[in-house]
Amino acid sequence: MSEALVIIPTYNEKENVERMIRTVFALPTEFDLLIVDDGSPDGTADIVKSLISEFPGRLHIEERTGKLGLGTAYIHGFKWGLKRAFEYFFEMDCDFSHPPHDLLKLYIAVKDGGADVAIGSRYVKGGKVENWPIGRILMSYFASVYVRMVLWMNVMDTTAGFKCYRRSVLETIDLDSVKFVGYAFQIEMKYRAWRKKFQLVEVPITFTDRVAGSSKMSTGIFKEAFFGVLQMRFTI
Repeated sequence: MSEALVIIPTYNEKENVERMIRTVFALPTEFDLLIVDDGSPDGTADIVKSLISEFPGRLHIEERTGKLGLGTAYIHGFKWGLKRAFEYFFEMDCDFSHPPHDLLKLYIAVKDGGADVAIGSRYVKGGKVENWPIGRILMSYFASVYVRMVLWMNVMDTTAGFKCYRRSVLETIDLDSVKFVGYAFQIEMKYRAWRKKFQLVEVPITFTDRVAGSSKMSTGIFKEAFFGVLQMRFTI
């Protein structure tokens, strides 16, 4: 077992999951990988399980029944990892929108750079977005502006989902009290860490839209984020 756990929630990611697993395990730094699969009907979990014998002690899977939401998948993964001796916890998508080689940059920022939370950021100097229509880029960027205005939190990419946490952050945050499950979950976790006076650092990445599989984005997720920010401001 390594000291670093990468948590990847999956739902219908058969086109991506094996390549992602092999890419993470090919990195020069050793990571453990936990797939949290929400009952994918396309056989994603079967692909993962078929690879466990190839990566014994490093590849893990937790299967849940039904599509229970991104935030609850990460909370499940955090709790699973906290029961073990991991010191660094990573959030990452399975669709390669988060570049796997940049796990190393997030790891260094926390392990050697003194950060408590490292955020893979599209909106700091050196960060960028590829293959997104301009309308979606503007919506994402101004969503982060809105979050900063409401929460007064000095993070440029507030909805970013590519992150590394030091163990002490997850031990300090009351994970059972985290309310939201979509993009609002990503905002809430940053806000809770920031309110606890942990150091949040943004690391520039290139975010690339998925090329295989289908997006899990929905209008409901955006509504949750918009109204959830107002709830956070007055309840956390």
